[in-house]
Amino acid sequence: MSPLPAGYRLVDVPEDRKDEFLEVDRLAFAFDSNAETDAIVPITFAWDRAQAVEDPDGGLAAVHASYAHDMPVPGTSIACSGLTWVGARPDQRRRGLLTAMIDSHFARSLDRGEPVSALFAAEHTIYGRYGYGSAADDVRVKIGRGAALRDVPGSEELTVTLATADVALHSALVDEVHRAAGAGRPGWITRDTEVWRTRVLVDPPAWREGAEPLRIATVRDASGSARAFALFRRKENWAEGGPAGIVKVREAVALDAASTHRLWSFLLDLDLTATVEGPMLPVDDSLLLLLENPRAVVPKVNDNLWVRLLDLPVALAGRRYAAPVDVVLDVTDTRLPANAGRWRLTTGTRQDDGAYPAEVTRTDDPADLRLDVRELGAAYLGGRSLAALARAGLVAEVTPGALQPAAAAFLWSVAPMCNYVW
Repeated sequence: MSPLPAGYRLVDVPEDRKDEFLEVDRLAFAFDSNAETDAIVPITFAWDRAQAVEDPDGGLAAVHASYAHDMPVPGTSIACSGLTWVGARPDQRRRGLLTAMIDSHFARSLDRGEPVSALFAAEHTIYGRYGYGSAADDVRVKIGRGAALRDVPGSEELTVTLATADVALHSALVDEVHRAAGAGRPGWITRDTEVWRTRVLVDPPAWREGAEPLRIATVRDASGSARAFALFRRKENWAEGGPAGIVKVREAVALDAASTHRLWSFLLDLDLTATVEGPMLPVDDSLLLLLENPRAVVPKVNDNLWVRLLDLPVALAGRRYAAPVDVVLDVTDTRLPANAGRWRLTTGTRQDDGAYPAEVTRTDDPADLRLDVRELGAAYLGGRSLAALARAGLVAEVTPGALQPAAAAFLWSVAPMCNYVW
């Protein structure tokens, strides 16, 4: 555990110190709130997972919390500690407070039996030095109104209804479709508490920035079953040439190509609008392939989940692999020495779904690949290629010919992504 400056100490944060905790967060991220918004937007983490650094005067200097997630990984799921709400007061920076909190987070997560940690990085340069690897991307798009989509059989039989989003009316529907759409996608964390399901749909006026209340478009089949939804709002805008409103989509989730086509056909043809700004989407989302003219879209690829292996053998054995492999990994890990050294990863018999389970054991055998735990985290969800990391000089092939089989085994057929709502 990294030492703190004299007089500072790590403390658990009970809910009765909520206001102090939130004030540090506001100072760290430079935003403001009000009583009305705070009353509407729930805190999504559990207070028994909140911790802070207390300064010598008893005030909170830095804070963090975590979520207990069952995170999908290739072929299965694993217990994951989702690090969140990490921040320090601007006048308390450069004192080692973050490092102490990260070390505490690692230790507490391991004590709870969580072999993996994941987070969204507010700044790209921070978490790599703690062994987190950028493991997934998402893509955001700006699309002009009327963009044509390729025909998809079954789309015309689906219907769309529009309503103002309401927690009581729509929480169950949103959760059901979200769960079904993300089944089998690594990183797709479901909303397993009522607080999370509420948070997805809250709509404080302060968040609207002059736009309309949050709306929900629901795509249904002939039986009335929901097949897709979009949470969005329109903002009025008038240009010299006429109406130029903006559609801002908070979340858009669909179960298949037909429902994707029907949902986006609706969003791309709303009156008095000119541009649709999409939410985070997987890089292999069907929308991107259905656009007749993809050059007319303005895409932006962002880093999504960052992953940290806390208990390396449990984490690597806790996912499945796309191809057979027998490889010795020589791993460096400066923060968690128990992960460092040589590990043999050997896949077993192919399962009915085509994936391979694996065993991971300590070994004195010569290394085939040499890499840091950060690169293992990057490859863990199957969205980063070990071969690409090697070309970048981040993975070393010690045994000639060992890289390609390992790279093929770690990759996965579905792009990882976490469709996250703070």
